[in-house]
Amino acid sequence: MKFGLLAALQLPKPWKPDSELRVWRDGLEQIEIADQAGIDYLWQVEHHFLEEYSHSSAAETFLAAASQRTKRMRLGSGITLLPPNYNHPARVAERVAALDLVSEGRAEFGTGESSTFAELDAFHVSRTDKRAMWRECLQAICRMMVEEPFRGHIGKYFKMPPRNVIPKPIQKPHPPVWVACSRQETIVMAGKLGLGVLTFGFLSPVDAQKWTADYYRSLTEECTPIAYSVNPNVAFLSGFACNRNGDFARQIGKEGRQFFGHAFRHHYVDGVHHPATTNLWEEFQKTPEQLMAPIDPNNECMGTPDDIRKVLLNYEAAGVDQVIFIAQEGKITHEQICEGLELFGKTVAPEFRERDEKQSRLKAERLAPVIEQAMKRRIEPEIPDFGEEYVVRADGLKIKHFGWDPSYADLLEQAKAELAQQQGK
Repeated sequence: MKFGLLAALQLPKPWKPDSELRVWRDGLEQIEIADQAGIDYLWQVEHHFLEEYSHSSAAETFLAAASQRTKRMRLGSGITLLPPNYNHPARVAERVAALDLVSEGRAEFGTGESSTFAELDAFHVSRTDKRAMWRECLQAICRMMVEEPFRGHIGKYFKMPPRNVIPKPIQKPHPPVWVACSRQETIVMAGKLGLGVLTFGFLSPVDAQKWTADYYRSLTEECTPIAYSVNPNVAFLSGFACNRNGDFARQIGKEGRQFFGHAFRHHYVDGVHHPATTNLWEEFQKTPEQLMAPIDPNNECMGTPDDIRKVLLNYEAAGVDQVIFIAQEGKITHEQICEGLELFGKTVAPEFRERDEKQSRLKAERLAPVIEQAMKRRIEPEIPDFGEEYVVRADGLKIKHFGWDPSYADLLEQAKAELAQQQGK
């Protein structure tokens, strides 16, 4: 079993003029220490406008900076929002490939749809259509990283003519592809599509075992890959606070987790938000304890190294491929996070890493025929016929194509031709 770290850049109020500078700077230092401590993956979130809950709106920038401060850690978007109003597919393909280059082949491509009204409404993304948008854009993005040139796309949610999308990633055919899952039906869908699973929810080892089994059953029996490779992995989220004083670790971990839950509920469920005015930390402090989300120490990596080891052994026994820690929550200090990661790296990580090396080889051997058969079932996407004569002209003129709207240059040229014809008469 491997370990990941989810970085959301939480920033509870009150804010000082340098608060955002500090949370980004501290976040990068935490990633550097996590890399040295044996954490295998970084998952950097993309959120917009979710004040205090997450100030990570430019994940690709953070990941690029992290690539220069780490040596072995895999660097993943956790996740990139794929509806095209958030991120045009070509821009996503370019950024994923660029991260793969600057990290020398360590990029992971996490994908998803988003679900908060604050984000969907601001970018005019339909809640009804966002899943279909994600699927259409994901398929096109994978093509962009593989095809030379990309042969174009005419779909329901975006159109693009042939272009050679550059740069291309180091990893071939492209970096491993993941999808965020919050429900059992989504994890089954991920298995059918051959995608890795990022379950950003807090499940017990018992529930994680069932979801993992459902995923691998779906992958084994029904997988028709949407990408050019299969990424057979399931990851689950857990809180993290590590200290030789277990009571202290559980205390700071509990407060951080409960603030995370409070902010999540506010932005995702029933909050009424006044931009730049609402103070979630203040509201959180006034919330009675009985209204707080309960914390089960049997399911959270909070306590002494031995406490955390016992929890992780249960996840390992459940067949989980990766546990993703969220360490930066609420008012847990930068120093407490760094000390906890260093302690974990010295006391817990080595044991799991030794077993993981062997199990990863056995898993690859076991799944090799499954993946081979799945790739044989892969269906090539329908590609529009722009014709072999298609070229890009610097003057903006182009041949009309089926299903393609004329450009401004086309319309201007048409108007000139009509004017010349009238003058000729």
